[in-house]
Amino acid sequence: MQFQYVTEGKDSGKTVKSILRSEFRFSKNLVKRLHYHGQVLCNRAPVYMNHAVQCGDVVEASIDFEEESKNVRPVKMDLNILYEDESVIALDKPPGKIIHPIKGNMENTMANGLLYYYQKRGLHRKIRPVGRLDQGTTGVILFAKNQFVQDQLIRQMKTNDYRKEYIGIVHGCLKEKSGTIDFPIARTPGSILLRETSPDGAPSVTHYRVLKAFRDASVLHFDLETGRTHQIRVHCRAIGHPLIGDTLYSDIPTTRISRQALHSQSLRFLHPTLGREMKITSPLPKDMLALLESLNTEPIGEGSCRQPEPEGL
Repeated sequence: MQFQYVTEGKDSGKTVKSILRSEFRFSKNLVKRLHYHGQVLCNRAPVYMNHAVQCGDVVEASIDFEEESKNVRPVKMDLNILYEDESVIALDKPPGKIIHPIKGNMENTMANGLLYYYQKRGLHRKIRPVGRLDQGTTGVILFAKNQFVQDQLIRQMKTNDYRKEYIGIVHGCLKEKSGTIDFPIARTPGSILLRETSPDGAPSVTHYRVLKAFRDASVLHFDLETGRTHQIRVHCRAIGHPLIGDTLYSDIPTTRISRQALHSQSLRFLHPTLGREMKITSPLPKDMLALLESLNTEPIGEGSCRQPEPEGL
């Protein structure tokens, strides 16, 4: 990926580093890496980062240098690619897979499969996931192909230009057909995994809309303003309607699905290099379709609809 900027009068006296930061929107870390790899030129000659430019100078940068993913071993696996270009690749994550290797699971991850995919095509890229999905959650997961793209997408998360929408199936029927769950979320004391609603937690906002109601279950559409760990799962429990199959945040047993019934249905973002809004979608997986089919055999009835007690704060 190549970047070029012809300096103007207002830029005279600025450093090359300043131009990279202001005009190319490079992060400090990326500027350091580009300097280390000798990938920055001024008037087609290598240049120090503190070099002062003059009007009409041509500053260029290339971020096509090779990278390695440490602690990731390439493993051949079937990948369902939803979208790919020179900047990003979006995969459809199946249930049971985690994103990146961890102790105890170093090879059966999305990163292992993606690295194998890259290497078979002669690409030397670091695995750069943008966001994450829980092991039991399915759907769209995006990977950046270089640090610049990853940095830009992470910035969009902070400005709400990067939005994820989910479909979930919960216990009970909600009284309101749409609403907003605005409960801060914090780590549960004494646990490295569990989260809970807490006044001392980080701001967390989930918008929901009821798509369909059954006798004792509802299909919800979720639109996230924030992206906290386990946010949807914790918020659903907090309002008394935990996700079906969620063994961490629900004590309601079920044999209808072996994981939390949660699917990352779509992802919207401003493409960092194409400059246009993108929307990538994933169809519901087979196990959630089967769950819906089993619920469809039950009559809808407001009078018999299960209404668990909300947890709230």
